[in-house]
Amino acid sequence: MVVTALVLGIAGLGISLVGIAMQLLPRQFTTLQQRQITDWEAGARWRELPAGTIFPATVHYSPPAALDDAAGLTLTATRIGIARQASCRAAIGPAAAAAVLARHGCEAVLRASYVDGTGSYVVTVGVAALPGVAQAKAANLELAAGAGGAGAGILTVRFAGTPTAGFTEKQRQISARVAAGSYLIFYTIGYADGRPTVAVTADRYADAEMTGVGAGVARAVGSVLGAPVPRPRCPGTPGC
Repeated sequence: MVVTALVLGIAGLGISLVGIAMQLLPRQFTTLQQRQITDWEAGARWRELPAGTIFPATVHYSPPAALDDAAGLTLTATRIGIARQASCRAAIGPAAAAAVLARHGCEAVLRASYVDGTGSYVVTVGVAALPGVAQAKAANLELAAGAGGAGAGILTVRFAGTPTAGFTEKQRQISARVAAGSYLIFYTIGYADGRPTVAVTADRYADAEMTGVGAGVARAVGSVLGAPVPRPRCPGTPGC
């Protein structure tokens, strides 16, 4: 009996020690919990970061590969202005495209306009904030499938007395977007001289150059908002 009691006592002590150790060890988050935490942290950036951080004063980018004579060259786009925060329905067009984003929980859109280094092109870039990566991917897939209609994209932002002053919806030449975590980064680009929409795709050089400017600015913005979030870790204190 004494031996049995001793064995049971040791076993009980062992279980207790394991329980204490489990409480003191760092908490292990499930895959779902990790995704929820990282979505929350990345998703708060558009509210917490200064506008000037999201939209840098200057953006450096490489010319598109289609321009064979520009190897090793670095180009620069300059920010002209930052618009006030807008609703997704007010900043995305046409209405069908805005509806796609709204259906997936789009919270708001931030926009800014840039001019390329030669003063030839004006680009408006817009950040659509979604609740998480899954929602951003789903919205992007719908838009890619044509759910938003032809020309779906960000609506232009103009600033009086600058090269962007004449950049209206009628001057949009190319509209596209890139995904960055829980954000979709839209851009639309046109000529700084105010010429109306033309068949840019028929001009290999203009098409490649415009795409290079727009995508370069969009990726720069996306690199800030979509930067990887460190893996969530619990300090390990009881009750964490």
